[in-house]
Amino acid sequence: MPELNFTGLMSNQQDQNPSTDLNKPYKTKSVFFFFFFKVYYIFNVKTVIFSDLYNWNRVYMRYCDGASFTGDVEEVDHDNNLYFRGARVFDAIVEELMSIGMKDAQNVLLSGCSAGGLASILNCDKFRGFFPQNTRVKCVSDAGYFPHVKDLSGEYRFEQYFDKIVTLHGSAKALPSECTSNMNPGLCFYPDFAMPYINTPIFIVNSAYDTWQVSNMFATNESDPKGEFTKCKNDLNECSTTQLKRLQDFRSDFLGSVSSVTKSSTEGMFINTCYTHCQTDQSTWFANATSKLDDKTIAEGVDDWFYDKSEFQKTDTEHVDPHYC
Repeated sequence: MPELNFTGLMSNQQDQNPSTDLNKPYKTKSVFFFFFFKVYYIFNVKTVIFSDLYNWNRVYMRYCDGASFTGDVEEVDHDNNLYFRGARVFDAIVEELMSIGMKDAQNVLLSGCSAGGLASILNCDKFRGFFPQNTRVKCVSDAGYFPHVKDLSGEYRFEQYFDKIVTLHGSAKALPSECTSNMNPGLCFYPDFAMPYINTPIFIVNSAYDTWQVSNMFATNESDPKGEFTKCKNDLNECSTTQLKRLQDFRSDFLGSVSSVTKSSTEGMFINTCYTHCQTDQSTWFANATSKLDDKTIAEGVDDWFYDKSEFQKTDTEHVDPHYC
């Protein structure tokens, strides 16, 4: 099983660039295409056999562009030698893979974690367009569903962050045109507003208490200037009853957001209450009992959904408070 290792054409190490191992043939007709947000994150099957996915070809594309592979700016920032062209990086890598055999794949899964998870949503239709209609192509977003929710102070401050990303990277052209024609393109960077215009099936793996989202979208420094929430968000054991109630409010807002875009039976979701960020590593993907829903692991839920064995839209209703898994 070839494992092609990409750094998004950004590395100065020749052995990490896309030329590595591109002459290796594909051994199966299935491809697991994975975006990295953290370059040290490894999806590793080792000796654990998961019947329908264990022998797939796997491609790792390391996250490099700062805008979930949506950037497309012709001008170069010469002062800092920066190119905002993530969308072109994405296209170049996929086109190269298609030329060496991925065009013959029968099953293809595009996935990613955090900003890579958002990339798997925003690029899902474009990725599907590279393949013939008879190829099964779906996308899985792990910790990439960044909800459009208010912070502790009741403001939508995170909107400014996405606005700046979309402006700097020229990302609007990579977002669904039906969305950008009806609202500020920065809003279309949110899955809430983009997913209704994406046709390729998407599976959302997320915690309703995602640690990155709690710290950077909800209990931010701006919304908590006195730092009253700092200990709580860093250690659940330090949370007061009032703070846990505020976290429950965040959970409710998150569930309201994600449920609005997963109404179709073609969409899937695995929403637990683990206080964590990114869950498709081996320990939780396969067998972490504390993160199961209806006695199924994330791997089993994705497998049922991908192969149309059954619908899978599960939310943890047993645990209301966040907990460590």
